This record gives sequence, structure tokens and C-alpha cells, in this order.
Amino acid sequence: MPSTTETVYAVTDPTTGEVRARFDTITDDALRQAVATADRTHSTWSRDTTVADRAVLVHRVAELYRERREDLAATIVREMAKPIDQALGEVDFCADIYDWYADHAETFLADQPITLAEGSEGSAFVRKTSVGVLLGIMPWNFPAYQIARFAGPNLLIGNTVLLKHAPQCPESALAIEGIFHEAGFPEGAYTNVFATNDQVEDVIADPRVQGVSLTGSARAGAAVAEIAGRNLTKVVLELGGSDPFILLSTDDLDAVVESAVATRLEGNGQVCNAAKRFLVVDGLYDAFVERFTAAMAAVSPTDPATPGAELGPLSSPTAADRLEQQLDAARAQGATVLIGGTRQGNAFVPTVLTDVSPDNDAYREEFFGPVAVVHRVADEDEAVRIANDTPFGLGSYLFTTDHDQALRVADRIEAGMVYVNIVGADSPELPFGGVKASGFGRELGSFGIDEFVNKKLIRIG
Repeated sequence: MPSTTETVYAVTDPTTGEVRARFDTITDDALRQAVATADRTHSTWSRDTTVADRAVLVHRVAELYRERREDLAATIVREMAKPIDQALGEVDFCADIYDWYADHAETFLADQPITLAEGSEGSAFVRKTSVGVLLGIMPWNFPAYQIARFAGPNLLIGNTVLLKHAPQCPESALAIEGIFHEAGFPEGAYTNVFATNDQVEDVIADPRVQGVSLTGSARAGAAVAEIAGRNLTKVVLELGGSDPFILLSTDDLDAVVESAVATRLEGNGQVCNAAKRFLVVDGLYDAFVERFTAAMAAVSPTDPATPGAELGPLSSPTAADRLEQQLDAARAQGATVLIGGTRQGNAFVPTVLTDVSPDNDAYREEFFGPVAVVHRVADEDEAVRIANDTPFGLGSYLFTTDHDQALRVADRIEAGMVYVNIVGADSPELPFGGVKASGFGRELGSFGIDEFVNKKLIRIG
């Protein structure tokens, strides 16, 4: 992990920078005990319970999320300034994830028969079993959702979870840990740890820890993968993204613009798989830019706790400083600011950039804020070339009325996910993950429950 002398867990007002509450980091002794308890619990709990037994507990987690949705959502708003309606949607989505996995886990984890080669006697099958203690390292931009898609399937498998949340989300971390305990999970099955980065390195190196899942920056992912590699520990990484939004044809430009604004401003522009680069075919470019800039300009930062709010401040003063530096550099390197570009405290008005050339840092950077970069493209080939001209490969969005073109372009895009003529369509059954610098491994869907299992061959003669 990137070196730090201290990791301060605190709730800090994203608007003012005022610290509202502080939480002590875990001691080395307490962390060692947490690992030992998780390991001890795994050895008995995974053996003495069935998938069906564990599914009952996970369904109860979903119930508790729904019962406490207002409190959980208010905490998310307080910690990272997500608009309240989106925070409520995040909590609801978590409950759906837990329920979906609890409903389908027995099917996903059932024995898989193998057809033996002709002439072979006996039988063979693969049995999926737990591997042990897992460490989750989670980000601030989805304080509840990121945990759900990691913890839900792995607890159903019988793995036990240590969860290190982002330092700015300690109240969400404690509330979620409390839900798991109240749902009936035994001590050590799910444990929140307020650990420093240095302590995390020790946990990854512990031979009792069998896997690590991190959602965060490419820098953090590379650091975790390096430590895990030295210790032969499996990792799943969901890192950054600079997702393209490709518009090649449409019979409803207003609907496309509405989708473009929605995906760019979700989470105050701080979503890894949101569209950030808009690649518009020449014949639609002028009309798209006119309507897109008007729609973006119509949204103003406001109090995220207000129902109906579309845009709040960035998650912290540090995040706002970083985005301001990126915008200043983009302008200095030749980008044109069509609208926005101004900071209001820690908030930014929606911003649209054009004339971003390949020699501009903004061409390949990820803007984590309400900033859209629009490119004019001549045709499908140029759209694909620019879409792939990035170190990232998380998600992508494609709008076209041509079915054959949709499948052809989807095949050519270097990304883990392609959404055609739709945005905001994440669902528990759909796998989530990327390629290139966006990481590896998958969460959600049948693939998400398959990452941290021992696929044990049993061959009977």
C-alpha cells in the first residue's frame, strides 16, 4: 500500500472540511486477534453450516438494510456528499444484491459433474468450497454497495471477511458491521478493521489470509497486487476508468443526451464506471454538443441532503484540489472549456471540454468530478480507436440504431463491460469488472461468487 504515517478515520464535512467525528485506528494486537478470530471462525463455521443456513443470514442482512435505509443513506450523504436520492438507491441496490445471492447461491455452489473421457471408469465432479479469511479494501464513493458485492457472495461460500473501509467512511463501516452481527453472523465472520496502510500490508502477508479484494485507484491496486504477489495471495482489483460514450446514430437525440448527463453526473461525477469521454460521430456532433452543454449547464451544485438534488460537492477538499489542478492543466495544454470549469467551495459546476488532443494530459486522465470531454469522430473506426486509446478498460457505452454495428463495435472495444443504448443498468446478476489498468477479476453475477472458492476436483474410480 502507499506509505502513510497515519490513517485517520474521521467523518469530515465535504463542504466545509470540518471534522465531525474521529475514530481510533486498530492496535496491532487487536488486528492480530481479528485475523486469528476470523481464521478460527472459518474453520468451524464453514464446516458446520450449509449454504442454505448462511443464506438465511444473508436474507436477514437484506431485511435490515431495507429497515434502516434512511439512516444508512443519511450517513453516506454526511460522509461523502452523495445526493440523498442516489444514496437511498445505493442502499436499496445492496439489499437486492444480498437477496439475489442468497436466492441463487446453492445453484452457483452446487457440485459440477465432469463427463469423463471415453473408456474411463468411475466419475468425477468439482466441489466448490471456501478458502478462508478474505480482506476487503473498500473506497469511499459507494460506502455500502462496494461491501455488498464483496461480502455477500463470500459469506455465502463460507469465507470469513475482514473489511477495511475508506478512512472517510467510518460510520458507514460500523453501521454495516452492526447489521451483520445483528443478522446472526458469528463473531469473526465479518469484522470491520480501522487499519492503517502499513497494517494492511501485514494482513495481506499473513498466511491465514487467502484473498484480497480492492476497489480503488490504479496506484493502490498496483501496491496491493505487489504485496499479494510476494505472498502468493489471490487478488481481485476493480480500479479506475475513463469510460467512453460512443454515439454513432440515434432516433432520439434528447434521450441520448439525458443518458449522457445522468451517467456523467452520478455520484457528483465520482463513479469509476461512469462515462467520461463522449465520442460523437460528425453528423450528430454539433446538435449533441448544443443540447448536452445546455443540459449540463442546467444543473447546479446544491445541498446533497435535499431530496431531488442532482449534484453536490466533491467528497473532500483534497478531491476538489485535485480536480482543479487537472482542469487548470487541461486549459494550459489547449483544451477549450465550453461551459463550467469553476469551483464553488468544494463543488464544481458541470464542465464540458473540447479540443482535447492526444498530447494533453486530459486526453487519458480520469476526471473524478462533473467534467465531460467531448470528441468529434469521423466514423465507427475513429470512435473505436479513440475509445481504446486509454490505459483504462472498465466500462463503455454505445448508442446506435444499427444492431449489427452494435455487436461489431462491442467486440472491438477494449473494456470489461459494454452497455448498448442504455446507462445505469447495473444489476446483481451482471458481472462487473475491467481489463488493462482497470484491474482484473469480476464481482456480481455468477462470476462474482466464483473468485474466492476452491474448485476441488473429486475423482472416483
